[in-house]
Amino acid sequence: MPDMMDGLSMNIEQTNLDKLRAVFPECVSEGKLDIDKLLSLCGEYIDNDFEKYKFEWKGKADCLRLAQKRSTGTLRPCPEESVDWDTTQNLYIEGDNLEVLKLLQTAYYRKVKMIYIDPPYNTGNDFVYADDFADPMARYKEVTQQTTKSNPETMGRYHTNWLNMMYPRLRLAANLLRDDGVIFISIDDVEIDNLKKLCNEVFGEENFVAQFIWQSRQNKDNRNITGVSIDHEYVVCYTKQFGHRVFRGTDRKTEQYKNPDNDPRGPWTSANMVGLATADARPNLHYDLINPADGRNYGCPEKGWRYDRNTMNRLIQEGRIIWPDNPEGRPRKKSFLNELSDNLPGFSSIFNTGIYTNTATKEIGGLFNRYLFDFPKPVEIIKQLISQVSNADDIILDFFSGSATTAHAVMQLNAEDGGNRRFILVQLPELCDEKSEAYKAGYKNICEIGKERIRRAGKKILEEHAQVTMEGDKQSLDVGFRVFKLDTSNLKTWDATPIEDEQLDLLYQRMNTMIHRVKPERTDLDMIYEIMLKLGVPLTYSVTSFSVNNKTVYGVGDDYLLLVCLAEDVRPEDVEQMTEYAPAKIIISRDSFADDTAMANAYYILRDHGIELKLV
Repeated sequence: MPDMMDGLSMNIEQTNLDKLRAVFPECVSEGKLDIDKLLSLCGEYIDNDFEKYKFEWKGKADCLRLAQKRSTGTLRPCPEESVDWDTTQNLYIEGDNLEVLKLLQTAYYRKVKMIYIDPPYNTGNDFVYADDFADPMARYKEVTQQTTKSNPETMGRYHTNWLNMMYPRLRLAANLLRDDGVIFISIDDVEIDNLKKLCNEVFGEENFVAQFIWQSRQNKDNRNITGVSIDHEYVVCYTKQFGHRVFRGTDRKTEQYKNPDNDPRGPWTSANMVGLATADARPNLHYDLINPADGRNYGCPEKGWRYDRNTMNRLIQEGRIIWPDNPEGRPRKKSFLNELSDNLPGFSSIFNTGIYTNTATKEIGGLFNRYLFDFPKPVEIIKQLISQVSNADDIILDFFSGSATTAHAVMQLNAEDGGNRRFILVQLPELCDEKSEAYKAGYKNICEIGKERIRRAGKKILEEHAQVTMEGDKQSLDVGFRVFKLDTSNLKTWDATPIEDEQLDLLYQRMNTMIHRVKPERTDLDMIYEIMLKLGVPLTYSVTSFSVNNKTVYGVGDDYLLLVCLAEDVRPEDVEQMTEYAPAKIIISRDSFADDTAMANAYYILRDHGIELKLV
């Protein structure tokens, strides 16, 4: 008979046990792992020597249990807050990232190429998530209704609280990385030592790649009592699996080099010429660019050009500038294949880019005409990391998304190199302080700022890259995103609170509420996406509704990987008609059948057609 969906996320513990059973079947007996036998097979024999190097803190074991505890939540779709819902491949998810990472396990297990996160630095003022080991979803509901809490040193468990917050999240994130995946974590001096120890445990000490140093401050800070101006931050990098080149460095892709105009200098590709510096920092790069052939003025980008006037004039004389027909477009430069050096230096561990935290503040200020966010990361820094380790169709994940810089960087890089990278952003809807500029501007929580930032950045990028580089060479650029919000499951759960003998009416009441498993306030679309999550279908797949014998049916994916029917009074002839769409699975609500006989008939009809039936 068909399986029932339980409304829970992927069972990580069982998945791990199954992997061990497949390799070491003799180490699993009656469903339990014999750890001593497993260690002995690996050449590790129990010697009762407890004086070994370990990284321990109070709550570590609870954190591991929390990471593997199945989530009872779901992600509810919000098309009205999204951009290009029907076509986009990008996701913006509001919710506690611990629960969201659990929910993403089945659909995105080992599919993410790169993770970038900018977690709380634990400076004493920033928020540190206080997880509830007993009921994470209840804790999430509580947090979203109140202002978030800081983690001052006076709490006594200053570093411990931060470690308890980070450990389970990194554990879950590691599952989502591909074997050639890479994670970058921004941090400062307060927790750098603990972070590296934590990552050594989660990813393996041998998978450490680099500890990048970024000069984040432009002006000296005289407030430090020691007299030292702390002008840097770190970006720690680990790979999922040692043994492959992580950073592209001298590895250059050449397939984009063509010669459509038979240039005697050989194959070329168009290169971006928009600069990276403000007029205050590099005034010589800010000037109007004029085509001398027709006098058309293309103006000056916000960050100027990459070349000064003399260099630009030389490029013009050499016929290396591609002039768009639309004056709103951006001229680009011909970059020739024969100019690539075989001995270019690799990626440096020091970010000496001339880009600082105040650069990022101005980036957001330019989009919103006001400063709404403290200490955001610059787009260019994140874009450099993405460009070095990712390919055109990779997934980039950021589960501490803050002001949504990662989304901005992905869209910007795709616009520049023609890629189709996709982003998944996760952010807790932390409430904005009522005295903050963001709150005064009408933004009640950080997610509202992040979503609006992506909308505005996407619109600006489209405007800047609207003109094609060569006639007929059109570029499809995805600047949309689907919004989902964390919530409790759409399926009701049984209230197991003990009942006294004299409370039979309460028992009958509970039983009556479970006749229909789906919560009455939830929509069909809510259920569709919960089903997709629990069955491992990416949330960017299309969902199409149509009618079968006057019953509404939903097809998931362009080729109808799944068919979902939540309608009432589903009959055998309806099920027979559904088989014509040849899906791999058909999901039908238990409430859709009049009785067990109708459900059994559906099961046998689908079995004869080689289609699996699943009930919700």
